Amino acid sequence: MDNNQKHRKITFYKSYFQDFFVKQSKKIKAKIVWTLELVEDLKRVPETYLKHIENTDGLYEIRIQQGSDIFRIFCFFDQGKLVVLANGFQKKTQKTPKKEIELALKIKAEYENEK
Repeated sequence: MDNNQKHRKITFYKSYFQDFFVKQSKKIKAKIVWTLELVEDLKRVPETYLKHIENTDGLYEIRIQQGSDIFRIFCFFDQGKLVVLANGFQKKTQKTPKKEIELALKIKAEYENEK
């Protein structure tokens, strides 16, 4: 089996993710890239890195931790393989802010409408 075969292909939808990414420090960017590669490469991604958000229709969060900084990047699947990245944010509270989830769901709906 080809070791270079990725289990998922990450794509970005519009500039939501990039807008978030460019604002991050070099260290955080490196950790984000590392985590995204892990999500692409692993057959089963541990919940530490990719978790379904409860009570949503197919919304997931990619979880990034760098020291005490915690970041979340929302994503969803398209045809099983494609992880489409939506908005990202720095997590400051225990619970993921509702407005961030709402924004991600809005982006997901927008994406699905345009297909």
